[in-house]
Amino acid sequence: MALSTKYNPAEVEDKWYQYWLANKYFHSEPDPQKEPYTVVIPPPNVTGVLHMGHMLNNTIQDVLVRKARMEGKNACWVPGTDHASIATEAKVVAMLKERGINKNTLTREEFLEYAWEWTEKYGGIILEQLKKLGASCDWDRTRFTMEESMSAQVIKVFIDLYNKGLIYRGIRMVNWDPAGKTALSDDEVIHREVNSKLYHIRYKIEDSDEYVTIATTRPETILGDTAICVNPNDSRYEHLKGKKAIVPLINRAIPIIEDEYVDMEFGTGALKVTPAHDVNDYELGQKHRLESIDILNDDGTLSKAAQLFVGEDRFVVRKKIAKQLDEQGFLVKEEDYKTSVGFSERTDAVIEPKISMQWFLKMDKITVPALENVMNDSIQLHPPKFKNMYRSWMENVRDWCISRQLWWGQQIPAFYLPNGEFVVAETVEEALVLAREKSGNRNLQAADLRQDEDVLDTWFSSWLWPISVFEGILDPDNEEINYYYPTNDLVTAPEILFFWVARMIIAGYEYRDQKPFTNVYLTGIVRDKQGRKMSKSLGNSPDPLELMAQYGADGVRTGMLFSSPAGNDLLFDEKLCEQGRNFNNKIWNAFRLIEGWEVKEQSGEGNNEIAIRWFEDRFNQALVELEDHFSKFRISDALMTVYKLAWDDFCSWYLEMVKPPFGDPIDKETYEATLDHLDKLLKLLHPFMPFITEEIWQTMKERKDGESISIEAWPTAENIDEAFLRDAAKAFEAVTQVRNLRNSKGLSPKEALELQIKTKEPGVYQRFEGIINKLANISSLSFTEEKPANAVSFVNGGDELYVPLQGTIDVEKERQEIEKELEYTRGFLLSVDKKLSNERFVSGAPAQVVEAEKKKKADAEAKIKALEESLASL
Repeated sequence: MALSTKYNPAEVEDKWYQYWLANKYFHSEPDPQKEPYTVVIPPPNVTGVLHMGHMLNNTIQDVLVRKARMEGKNACWVPGTDHASIATEAKVVAMLKERGINKNTLTREEFLEYAWEWTEKYGGIILEQLKKLGASCDWDRTRFTMEESMSAQVIKVFIDLYNKGLIYRGIRMVNWDPAGKTALSDDEVIHREVNSKLYHIRYKIEDSDEYVTIATTRPETILGDTAICVNPNDSRYEHLKGKKAIVPLINRAIPIIEDEYVDMEFGTGALKVTPAHDVNDYELGQKHRLESIDILNDDGTLSKAAQLFVGEDRFVVRKKIAKQLDEQGFLVKEEDYKTSVGFSERTDAVIEPKISMQWFLKMDKITVPALENVMNDSIQLHPPKFKNMYRSWMENVRDWCISRQLWWGQQIPAFYLPNGEFVVAETVEEALVLAREKSGNRNLQAADLRQDEDVLDTWFSSWLWPISVFEGILDPDNEEINYYYPTNDLVTAPEILFFWVARMIIAGYEYRDQKPFTNVYLTGIVRDKQGRKMSKSLGNSPDPLELMAQYGADGVRTGMLFSSPAGNDLLFDEKLCEQGRNFNNKIWNAFRLIEGWEVKEQSGEGNNEIAIRWFEDRFNQALVELEDHFSKFRISDALMTVYKLAWDDFCSWYLEMVKPPFGDPIDKETYEATLDHLDKLLKLLHPFMPFITEEIWQTMKERKDGESISIEAWPTAENIDEAFLRDAAKAFEAVTQVRNLRNSKGLSPKEALELQIKTKEPGVYQRFEGIINKLANISSLSFTEEKPANAVSFVNGGDELYVPLQGTIDVEKERQEIEKELEYTRGFLLSVDKKLSNERFVSGAPAQVVEAEKKKKADAEAKIKALEESLASL
């Protein structure tokens, strides 16, 4: 068939994706005869659309899954979405507002109807977009964290943990999100350094003309003050013991208490105590039995308890109260101040510490196996630098606030009796039985019970994800959970190492007594060229669908992987996608070249036999290197290995070696060997570039219906003749040097040159003589002991190569070029020596790496010697 000049992704991608789906290549069923390879997708928010972080994350997952499938494993990649309580509820409220509906006028059931309507309309968008990327998920297994059985598993776990005494309800200081109007766990709060003001405010001492000054960044909270605290060892305030201070503006008398918690060196050494609005003040309040006055409504406006500025926003009040304090003589001074402020990870609102009745999961004992098994590498983090961060978090973990003041989510299965007591049960019928037992009231009816209004934290459902997608909570001994669990590899972002990864590990040991996965590959953050995190607000994030339309899915996939080492941020530049597209075109053009050859029956020439043998060895060498990169989760390095094998070794060297003169046919033996090389090369490229590799593979020869490169066997490495490859590299270097000489001297590639070589190993050049002559356009290759007259020389390892030229040689220019190369080689030798003299490197690096450095040292020394001799002969 006639191939188009340019590869056109638009004509190819949808065609092959539909083919893969139709043949169910991505679908998996338990098969005891095959080794399972299981990956669960980090479920994107149901509200989401594809962004660059998703592109990177899912490309890496797809590379791992496609390779495993070709290795003959039973690859199962489970897709799905997360119900994202806070984000989705915000979207639904916004939708209702556009329709002129206020959420507060709806019943819970009515609101949930709208939420499901929104989810069904928009919830599948991101999964459809992942198909454009080529993601080979088992779409028949798509799960959603709010579907019936998934929710049932969450409720079952809540009840189990409650019955074990691990879940409790209590009044605690929590992180309150005034925009989302819900509590957040500590991990959902992002702390940032912000420019603020430090306000110095004086409080009058009761029945005295004296004042005590405190410093605060939140002057609005003085309306909730219930004490002033000083250090008992602070002589400045010794005389105030037992006295009271008057809160400015509202004239409330509050006690002056003593506690060593107060830092005498910070500020004025006197601390205002607002137990309802500061974590540390809350602890002091508990200890000293202080009154707690909550001055904030759930939306961040001031409550009636504040007495002043009721109903006004906290930040508006901050400015107003500072002005009023100043006017009434209570503001001593204000100064610029940098402070750490907590922001909601979901809404970006400034968090308010708030006392609230919430549900908590005790974390002290349940986390122990999850810490041990990461520290002992039963579960490996890639890169391992994240182990210290993980340990620090796990060793200092706080109880997890698992309740959220929302309607969208799994409603907490706690039912309150008329007397305020509660029971925990899966259904109201079961709750009624428990309630009658607890109260002793046999006349109690279901209508007398009230279910808790709150829902569970979204992470409380997604922490079960590797288990719940296989129904492992409801049916813990079913065939699928026993076959697919534990999963193999998890690919996710470092910022959810604690939100999600740690908690999945906790749940895995609690409910399966097994790790949920063996490897955790932590990607970096995708940033722009200036190092800024990509975001809609900055307008620096390209639309992934537009990128794929412009560069093709394969071009974007390879472009992103060119520079995305694990755990390190990716500085994204659209030129990377252009490079990816160029790579696609290079492979396409190589195939067009081969397809365009006329084939003759006669046997091949010697040069072609050497070329075929060389590429076989080079392929096997690259395959060993590739497998090593995959085993260490160096996905970017793995791609670069295949990239160089395809671009440099196959396209630039091999095809040039075997390409017949223009218009001449190629022998059948070489042609078939070339197709065989291309076939194996396409298999290595397939996980990275699934669409173009399928298109070329299907076009190479007639395939039966149902055949696909995606289920072809992954190549296996054979014996490698390292000595042969070293000799070939020397021959190729001679070709490169002659080509460089032509460029520097302005010589035409069509002008045949003579090459003379001074070497102790003439056999290397004799073996590859035909190839050197062809690729460098050499008319004759001979060996010499002396530098011929009027010749330009260059060094290849320890050998000297000479090309006699017509006319006069510029000796001074020749000297400068040799001296320049000599200086560079000496510097290179110095760096190698430095590495080899480093004991930690020599003892810690793999033996082959150390040997490679020793070889570099020997080659550099030989080259320096040859260059010095060449310089002396001028």
